[in-house]
This record gives sequence, structure tokens and C-alpha cells, in this order.
Amino acid sequence: MSDKKHIHLVDTTLRDGSHAVSHQYTTEQIAKIAAGLDEAGVEYIEVSHGDGLAGSSINYGYSVTSEEEMLKAANSVIKKGTLTVLLIPGIATQTDLEMAVKLGAKAVRVATHVTEADISEQHIGMAKRLGLKAFGFLMMSHMVSPEKVAEQAKLFESYGADIIYVADSAGAMLPEDAYNRVSAVVEAVNVPVGFHAHNNMTLATANSLAAIEAGATYIDGTCRGLGAGAGNTQIEALVGVLEKKGYHTGIDLYKVMDVAEDLVEPIMQRPQVVRNAPFMLGYAGAYSSFLLHTYRAAKKFDLDPRDILTELGNRRMVGGQEDMIIDVAYQLAKKRGV
Repeated sequence: MSDKKHIHLVDTTLRDGSHAVSHQYTTEQIAKIAAGLDEAGVEYIEVSHGDGLAGSSINYGYSVTSEEEMLKAANSVIKKGTLTVLLIPGIATQTDLEMAVKLGAKAVRVATHVTEADISEQHIGMAKRLGLKAFGFLMMSHMVSPEKVAEQAKLFESYGADIIYVADSAGAMLPEDAYNRVSAVVEAVNVPVGFHAHNNMTLATANSLAAIEAGATYIDGTCRGLGAGAGNTQIEALVGVLEKKGYHTGIDLYKVMDVAEDLVEPIMQRPQVVRNAPFMLGYAGAYSSFLLHTYRAAKKFDLDPRDILTELGNRRMVGGQEDMIIDVAYQLAKKRGV
């Protein structure tokens, strides 16, 4: 395998996938999926509320399982992989991260809006003091130029981030968009670069490959593509695609396929397909976790969810503004006399 380039895969089924199951993972499901991913050779297994540590709330949706129970369940079965958590500044606190470390987390992904890396300095510093591998995670990277993404990536690097991610949180990028942004970051920093895709315009795998061509060596995926919006890059398919391309992931293809089919697919609330509203997330450039909130608002005000998502995109609304979706729907309904 030494002649093959190694691509590190991060599985976010038990974090981003939480959006698609309304944050209803049980400890039994978490333990089974984490164990299966670990046995398959997945390097990083991310476990958190969909919006990261302390995300369980009225604004983002309550988890049926506490953060402590989630992490305990995953840590009890992960033997080879790295238990990873997501932290969004302004949601999680120092206490939350210390709790995660106590329960076995070895890596944290500190996620900010693509123009707000400067709010992460304390969080990256704290992660390093706690002995964690620290990822800088630039959300909604489609909203600014490659040069701006690179500028923000350099801030993450200056704070001590070990890896920096370009995240297509809206699934709005075309392959050339992914390539250009990742390439700009690769040229700007001296640490590994990763890419997180959403499949809202059916381009998650294509964009992930474009990111790898641009120099990314860390890629996210989820079993069956389970995730916010139309989901993420489908990890079991990605493993096979990368093998055919001559890359090495260290993941057993059959085993990760079995986790997806036997453990994840049976608990999916609906097929992870690109329906009209999820497509509009990418087309309009709206945050992927807005989808279920938008469906509820559309039903409440008898609106087409596509119209709500288009307006959210026009207003350039970002993660953390979920509570504004009702206001947007109300304003649209009032304008139309609904």
C-alpha cells in the first residue's frame, strides 16, 4: 500500500447524521454503529448533537440521548479509531469540551462561519491544552472567494489548528468551486487540509474528489450519506471510489458497507435522496440543517418550502439562525395573504 496516497476519512454519521433522524439516536444505536465503524477501520468517528456539543436545545432540536450518554456509548466500543466531537463557539463551553475529553474524546472540530475564524482562538488553544487533535472547520465556504477562505484558514493555523477544513455546508459548490477553495487553502497553510460535502445538488462525491485533486487529504462521509439536507458524501461508496482511483483509506470496504446496510439504513426516517427542497438548499446556498426546520415552517404557514429556502439564501442566513426561519415564513405568508 506504500505506493498509494493515504486519504484520512472522518465518519460523521453519529453527528451530521443526527440532523436526519431529528437527534433521536439511542445509546444502543450509537454503540452498534460506532463499533461497526471502528471494526471497519474508520480513522475518526464523530459523535455529537448535529450542531455539536451542547447543541441539544429548543433552537436546534433536543436530543433523546444526553451528550454524556452518547460519548460513553461510543467510547466503550471504539478500540482503534479516534472519538471526535464538534464544537461551535457560542454553543459549547469549556465545561462541555472538558466533559468530552473525560469521556474519551481525542479530537475536536472547532467550527465557525467562513468569515469568523477569529472567534475560535480560545477554543483551539483550549483543545491543544487538553491534548486534543484540533481541526479548524470553515462552514459555508461557498459564500466567499477562495482568497477569503485561505485568509481565514491561516487564522486557524496561527491559533494551532492541526488540520483545516473547507466545508460546503449548503451543498452549493460545483466541483470547480471545491477545487479552487481547497487549492487556495493548501497553498496558504502548512497543515493538512480537509473537505466536508453535502449532496444537495448530487455533487458530494464529485466535489470530494475535486478536493482531493486540489490537495485535501482528509474527507468526511456518512453511512448511506445520512446527514442534513440531502445528506453527506456516502462513505461506503467513497471508499470504493477511492480504491478504484488508487488511493488508500485503511477501511475494509465490505465491513463499512455492512454497517451502512445492516445498522444505519434500518433507522433512517426516510431515504437520503435529493428531493426538491434539499436541492433548493444547494441551489439557493442555504445551510443544510435548515431543511427540517423549513419543512415544519412550510406546513405551519401553508407555503412551498422551496420559497422559504430561496428567501433564506437571498438573505444569506447561516447556521445559528434557525429561529429566524419561522419569521421568514411568517413574512412570506403575510405578503401573500396566506
